[in-house]
Order: sequence, then structure tokens, then C-alpha cells
Amino acid sequence: MATKPEMAKIYIMGKEHQVPKELTIMGALEYAGYKYIRGAGCRAGFCGACSTIYRKKGEYKLYSDLACQTLVQDGMRLVQLPFVPAVKAKYDLGKLDVSKNTVLEYYPEIARCVTCNTCNKTCPQDLEVMEFIQAALKGDIEKSARLSFDCIQCGLCAVRCPADIKHYHVGQLVRRLYGKYMSKKSKNLEKRLKEMAHGKYDSEIDRLTRASKEELRQIYKSRDIEAAK
Repeated sequence: MATKPEMAKIYIMGKEHQVPKELTIMGALEYAGYKYIRGAGCRAGFCGACSTIYRKKGEYKLYSDLACQTLVQDGMRLVQLPFVPAVKAKYDLGKLDVSKNTVLEYYPEIARCVTCNTCNKTCPQDLEVMEFIQAALKGDIEKSARLSFDCIQCGLCAVRCPADIKHYHVGQLVRRLYGKYMSKKSKNLEKRLKEMAHGKYDSEIDRLTRASKEELRQIYKSRDIEAAK
């Protein structure tokens, strides 16, 4: 006989719900009947879309995290963020140069960074956010791109930043600059692009697009993985 799960009382957008304690915030929202219209990565969407602000029972402090990573707690009050209202600079990557002031030109607010470490403490990926902003400010594109490589664009750093820096947009720009102008060109990539242009993989792509989800899972599980060199 299955044991009844221990329940927690949480509040979603101010409304009380009883949910099993072992659930993540994402699981609790779905248990309570909420549907992710703006799909998160593990719900056939994109990673970073489950940004959450919450308060714990008896505490005044606001916390921020990803709903897929955080377990519910009794008395937790949740608010989902449909998007982070951070303006993204407009630029034509093909017309940019890689100078020490390129990032500063499009995101001048990085000069306001007071190295308070709030972004580092906020990041659910434990990235060195403050460090990649400082590297971008100094014009070190390569270092900034490397430190921001695992950013999933959730925007939680920007929500908490007292200097109103759009860290995740800055990280995206430096990675694009590094990828286009500074990284070594891959001969294998050039070869593969030519093969694609000549239709070598058209039949395979057509097969995959027609496959069911279960077929795709099996193909993924049985794929050949090249050993690291």
C-alpha cells in the first residue's frame, strides 16, 4: 500500500495550494494545475524560462531561482516571471569590430558595476557573473565569453542588480564576438556545412522530422558518441 506523501502549503500568485513536499517548484505548479505556456527547456521549450521569485515562511527576504531546481517548502510564496524586462541592445554582428570598447558601447551600464557580488549570489548556475562583466568592461572578450559560456539566459542576475546591468545580454554579445572573430576556425565544420549545402543529409533530416517522440528517444540513446581526444 502506497504511503500518502507529506504535503506542504504553498501560495501561487497569492492563492493557497497543498502539494507534495518532494516536488520541485515546477512540479508543484503543474500539480496545482498551472500550465507552462512559455515552455521551459525540460517542457519542450528553452532552458531558463522557469525563473521564480519566492519568499520563505517567516522571512522578509526575496529569493530567486529556477523552478526546475528548487524544492517547495511549507509556507513558500511563489511568483513566476514571464520574462525579465531587460532591454537588449540592437547590433549587426557582421559589422562589429572586436575592440576594448565594443561591449561598453552597446552596454554602457557595465561601467556602473560596483562589484557587490549580488549577481554571483543570484546565479542558479553558480557562474562567475561579476567576473565576466568585469572582463567585458576591461575589453577581455575571450575571458568574458569563457566565464559566461554556461549562461542559460534566465535573467535572474539582472533582476537583482542595483546597477541595472543586463548581464545575460552582455554574456551573449561577448560569446558571439568571440565565436565570429576570435575562435579558431574548424575545418570539420566547414566540411560539414558544404555537405549540408549539397543535400547530403536531407534524407536523414526528413526521417528525423517524421519520427515519433519515442523513436527519437531510441535514436538518441543508441547514437554513436565520439570519444574525447
